[in-house]
Amino acid sequence: MEVYLVGGAVRDELLGLAIKERDWVVVGSSPEEMLAQGYKQVGKDFPVFLHPQSNEEYALARTERKHGRGYYGFEVHASPDVSLEEDLMRRDLTINAIAKSPSGELIDPYSGLQDINAKVLRHVSGAFIEDPLRVLRVARFAAKLKTHGFTIADETLQLMRHIVSLGELIELAPERIWQETQRALETESPSEFFSVLHAVHALAQTHTGISDRFANHQARATGLTALDEISSQQQEPCVRFAALLGGLYFRQQENSYHDIQKLYEQLPLSNACKDLLRLTTTLQYKCYAAFTLNEKQLLSLLQKLDTRRKSERFVTLLSIFSTIKKAATNETCDAQMNWLQLTAKTIDSVDVGKWVLQGLKNAELADHLESAQLALIQRLIQDRNHS
Repeated sequence: MEVYLVGGAVRDELLGLAIKERDWVVVGSSPEEMLAQGYKQVGKDFPVFLHPQSNEEYALARTERKHGRGYYGFEVHASPDVSLEEDLMRRDLTINAIAKSPSGELIDPYSGLQDINAKVLRHVSGAFIEDPLRVLRVARFAAKLKTHGFTIADETLQLMRHIVSLGELIELAPERIWQETQRALETESPSEFFSVLHAVHALAQTHTGISDRFANHQARATGLTALDEISSQQQEPCVRFAALLGGLYFRQQENSYHDIQKLYEQLPLSNACKDLLRLTTTLQYKCYAAFTLNEKQLLSLLQKLDTRRKSERFVTLLSIFSTIKKAATNETCDAQMNWLQLTAKTIDSVDVGKWVLQGLKNAELADHLESAQLALIQRLIQDRNHS
């Protein structure tokens, strides 16, 4: 029984990056031996075990053979006679196919070190095309390692395009697509993820609804620029995603709702994320035109933004809008965003307590609140016009 550190931990150590998790491969063992030593089996399809102390994953060396379509069409073979080299061969990229022995020796049968030095993302073998998820994984690694100078090998890009041409990405579970998208959105260069998927024609299968906007050069440039800019300010994946989508639809807002609905149907987005995408794509233009709105229009806009109950989200949305506007026009809209914040703060300060004490309820209470808010907004507009 031999144990080796493999995959991302070895790669990131060689790149000088922080190691988030460690994965191990066990050669020459069996499920019975692992269980006898106190490991807990967690995989039904794959022979994966949790270490009794560290809780890290230990997988028996295995080979895989494709026998169907999609991500799940694999026959797994794990036995004591599977070698470390055979296990490493089934991995996606050469930089992920390096193992490290307990003594510190690197086992690199597929020239992963050479590709790390050359800063190239290259597939390990022709078996790469058997797993459609690898198209998304390579795009994510391109985003993760772009700032380190990595690019995708031409022959790997060709294989990715071939996988797309087979239509196998349609077979991927929506949860896996969104998982890879979220992880890519958390990288330093998330725009590279979408650029790569666009380059290999995958977006029509993985992110239905926005692929047409990527075909438009101006829309694509605005969306990717907005995504890059917001990523320097915000870490939340859905905030970054909203900036991308808002940029894509900056000049075609009338089609955004229909296309975003397609995205909702395809990906398992949280309700909070859906709301952020919807508000970004449908309300950004009204916010840019804030100075032209009368008191009723302003109140309606702020009610849609739900500034009283969702004050933090409101501030986030204004930051997204500012980023998109700058990406699209190279002009700022800080004055409009500050005006919306001032107006929201003013109307949200209205105290309904006195009306409640007077016995007002429901519609009457809502009418009094709206009248008071409209009067405050009208006064703000007058003050601004006279200043």
